[in-house]
Amino acid sequence: MAKAPRPRIPNYLLAGILTVVPLWITWLVFEFVFRLLSKLGTPWVNALARGIGESWPNLTEALLHPWLQPTVAVIITLVGLYLLGWVTTRVVGKRVVNSFDQLMVRIPFVQRIYGSTKKLLAALNREPGKLERVVLIDFPNESMKAVGFVTRIIHDSRSGRDLAAVYVPTTPNPTSGYLEIVPTDLLVTTDMTVEEAMTFIISGGAVGPDSIGFQRSG
Repeated sequence: MAKAPRPRIPNYLLAGILTVVPLWITWLVFEFVFRLLSKLGTPWVNALARGIGESWPNLTEALLHPWLQPTVAVIITLVGLYLLGWVTTRVVGKRVVNSFDQLMVRIPFVQRIYGSTKKLLAALNREPGKLERVVLIDFPNESMKAVGFVTRIIHDSRSGRDLAAVYVPTTPNPTSGYLEIVPTDLLVTTDMTVEEAMTFIISGGAVGPDSIGFQRSG
């Protein structure tokens, strides 16, 4: 009589891990964003609770409940960001933002961080010009490629050669990365959008194009 096949415990364990890991990473990202928004909105929730404390003590107690306070704080933060975005798109709001930018520029240390961040975001949001924004560069050696974003074109002061400032994000956290100065003729252009490239980077390559040009054209 044939023996029944034994369950493949390692295979089942690996299948369970592969099922849990994406959920776990999604939860970590969600928890990080939730905590950040909650931290920004908590002072407003406390101020609101103090303002209505005498008139509605029961509502105040509910707002300060450990389970409800973070949720209300997130909602307040999202509403505040929406209103801020709406105001900054108006003429008066743009003037206020420009005045604030000029103030930040006058602060020696802060202006470097604030100004550099704004320029990076503006560069990523610009329409493609001479070069496609998403490129591949030789990194860390000629046999490998890294996905990067062209932020600006500069020139070699000695030879006049065109150079590209390329921001290379890290995986899975694209907010950190490297700045590479690469000759434009060594770039491998792609047809990926910034959103597609970001998804490709954050997912560790799991979500992305089925094919990509690895070698330089010509």
